[in-house]
Parts: sequence; structure tokens; C-alpha cells
Amino acid sequence: DNLSERICLYSRGEHAQASFREELDDDQRMRWFIGDVRDAPRLKRAMQGVDVVVHAAALKRIETGFYNPVEMAKTNVDGAINVIEASQDAGVKKVVALSTDKALFPASAYGHSKALAESIFLAANNTVSATGPRYSVCRYGNIWCSNGSVVPRWQEMIARGATKVPVTSLDATRFYMTLDEAVDLVLRAIATMRGGEVFVPELPAYRLGDLAEAMGV
Repeated sequence: DNLSERICLYSRGEHAQASFREELDDDQRMRWFIGDVRDAPRLKRAMQGVDVVVHAAALKRIETGFYNPVEMAKTNVDGAINVIEASQDAGVKKVVALSTDKALFPASAYGHSKALAESIFLAANNTVSATGPRYSVCRYGNIWCSNGSVVPRWQEMIARGATKVPVTSLDATRFYMTLDEAVDLVLRAIATMRGGEVFVPELPAYRLGDLAEAMGV
């Protein structure tokens, strides 16, 4: 409750923002900005008076990247550049960018875009003044039951009576991470970062074939 005296939420999701605002009972410490990381002037305006930025905006669906790689680059790469420039112009002190295990040895447009974004954020430390901002990266695994992830998708299918679920490869693996673990990773990064770190948690992994069997399909 005492983490911050003011939190600015910046996203393009009007409905998601309204739902979250209702969930928080319109907490007066919150500020609600509709905007896109592709919009540099709006981003700079939203960062005025902000000490710490957590950059979580991304297009992350693998098939979206294969079909629309240019759009993925506009959000994941150009958006990263906008965050860096806006944070410097606004006098932000720290920026933590969220990345993905798929940025390591990338095999998709999504992975390539996040690998480049990581490089852009880390290199930004070379061009700032002694007072900052400082930039670090948190490299996530797959957050359990996050929106659009495999478990809730399969649960919806099973609830509709499915006895089979689509799997590209039974031997494909996912790193397991809870939402609380993801939040703790970011808070730890904010507290300890000096700029230039890539925070990588040790996570267990599961095989998608085993997950399907465990879910009874």
C-alpha cells in the first residue's frame, strides 16, 4: 500500500483500464492515461513527474509476429526507442523494461524484436547523464494463466467439451512463473538496479505434452 504516492497507468486498452479502475475502487493515487508507446509526445507527457517507469507494452503473440512483423517492430522496437527518449526528456530516474526468454536465441519475429529491444535499452545507459535515467531489463518466463496463454485457452476449450487441444509440438517447453513472482522480480530490479543489468530468474519448466495430459486431454 505504501509503495508509491502516485502511479500512472499508460495503455491503449480503454476497456481494460476501466475494469482495473473499478477493481481498485478508483484509488486516488492512480492516474489513467490512454495512449500508445508508438505516440512519443503522449508518452513524454505521461512521464512528467514520474521517477520510475516499468515498460510492459508489447505485441507478443508468436503468430501475430509471423503475419505482421512490421507492426510488431513498430510496437516492440520503435516503442522501446520512444520510451527511452521520453524518459530522458521527462527526467525519469529508472526504467525497467520487461522482456522474454524468447529473446535468447530468437526463432520468431517476436523473439527478434524483443532481443533488439533489450539491446536498445541496455545501450541507452551509454548516452545518459550522471543523474540518469538508468535502464535495466527483466527477462520473464511464461506467466501462469496470463491473458491469452495456453492454460486459460485450453480451459475454455475443455469447458466447451473438447477432448483434444492444439499443440505445435508435444516436446515444446514453457518456463513456469507466477504473477507474484513476476511482480517481485520487477520490484527487486527497481530496488537494486544500477543500470545495464538483465535480471533473469531461475524458473522450472514444463513440457506441453505433459501439461495436456495433466489437464486430461
